[in-house]
Amino acid sequence: MSKTIKIFDTTLRDGEQSPGCSMNLAEKVELARQLERMKVDVIEAGFAISSPGDFLSVKTIAETIEHSVVASLARAVPMDIDRAWEAVSNAKQPRIHTFLATSPIHMEYKLNMTPDQVLETSEAMVRRAKSYCEDVEFSAEDATRSDPLFLAQVFDAVIKAGATTINIPDTVGYAVPEEFYEFLMKIRHHCPALDGVTIAVHCHNDLGLGVANSLAGIRAGARQIECTINGIGERAGNAAMEEIVMALATRRDVYGLETGVVTTELVRASKLLSRITGVAVQPNKAIVGENAFAHEAGIHQHGVLKNKKTYEIMTPESVGFKANQMVLGKHSGKHAFRTKLKELGYEVTEEELVVAFEQFKDVADKKKLVYDRDIEALISKRLAEVPMVYSLDRFVINSGNSITSTAVISLMKEEKVYEKVSRGEGPIDAAFKAIEKIVGFSISLEDYQLRSITEGEDALGDAFVKLEAKGGHYTGRGLSTDVIEASILAYVNAVNKILYEDSLMA
Repeated sequence: MSKTIKIFDTTLRDGEQSPGCSMNLAEKVELARQLERMKVDVIEAGFAISSPGDFLSVKTIAETIEHSVVASLARAVPMDIDRAWEAVSNAKQPRIHTFLATSPIHMEYKLNMTPDQVLETSEAMVRRAKSYCEDVEFSAEDATRSDPLFLAQVFDAVIKAGATTINIPDTVGYAVPEEFYEFLMKIRHHCPALDGVTIAVHCHNDLGLGVANSLAGIRAGARQIECTINGIGERAGNAAMEEIVMALATRRDVYGLETGVVTTELVRASKLLSRITGVAVQPNKAIVGENAFAHEAGIHQHGVLKNKKTYEIMTPESVGFKANQMVLGKHSGKHAFRTKLKELGYEVTEEELVVAFEQFKDVADKKKLVYDRDIEALISKRLAEVPMVYSLDRFVINSGNSITSTAVISLMKEEKVYEKVSRGEGPIDAAFKAIEKIVGFSISLEDYQLRSITEGEDALGDAFVKLEAKGGHYTGRGLSTDVIEASILAYVNAVNKILYEDSLMA
């Protein structure tokens, strides 16, 4: 049996289904490039048939990625299989990943199908996928609440039809580790054909056991683990990739297995995802949290100063943290800035460098020191940008505890200035209402977050908004040392995304 565990990352598909974690095309491509930089084995780029936007992102990623397998999810229906293949057909290594539920509750209430119908459909759709490409994965949705003997029948049929990977997911996070291990061993006993394909597990985290169940799956013979960066995903999320990878790397004495993942890229991947989605990682998050290698207690500090191994079972450098940082300021030149970008893992064109450097200089003029997190925020903001229909011209805010807040907002569109005045419960509310008047369509603010990128009075304000408009959900980001300006820029960024998607669908 193979000593290497394949990492199947589904951040761009299952992860994006997490509330508030939608990404635009540029952000998805950048994240896919980061996954390839990490040498992830399989990138599930999306669910091609779910929307025109998702199809475009899967197709673009498939045409961009050079080394990793690129997969598209597809229900076990002909049009899904066909659309998935259309999306991944230009990939260097394409995969169609099709699924069908096998548990009694799903078959009766969701599918309205008998077990025989599920068996027949699974086999037929795998055969259809196989007619397009050699690499076909089949998943039995809600496997852990299914009859293992029925699963063995289904797996035997789809393997004969051409499936090369069989995924046994804990879709609702119901299993516990020992039970999951025994469950998988029972299926393997009744389906010897599984020994000739790759067994995968996809564990959700509803009981906080996603990683533990994935490791139990490895003990039972699984050689592909499906996971996400930071563990994002539906409901309570998925098994966290960084935790699985480092568990195997740190405890080789127990598992005797390894992945091909470049572990020094884990922190960067985590931060990139947080920056794109606006969903921060809790400080005490294993492996990638800001406090994962922090020591405050005196006893701990004394021990670590004597020998780091007293309280560190892995080094911060091994996952991508750095012991020191190169700090940039307003006197830094373009060469130093380019070097810093490369150090942070960003590859930019000369044109992109010029624009990013101008933004960096603007920030450096307002701040004494520019930290790595400031630069990452600037670059990630550029990834979130779409063609600008509206840009901020100027704003005037009147606010206080004895007057009603009023905002005068001027936006530029095609070299023409549009200005509106609005009142609100506060300066931000007034500004957002004025922008809504300018754009001329109804917008609902679903979420608004504001935080500082670094410490100090001159820290960059990082504003994040989530809007609902025209039946869709859109996020926007804005950066400025003025928090009101950052908030306005975030709102305008989201409005431009709404208009950009309208243009794509036109």
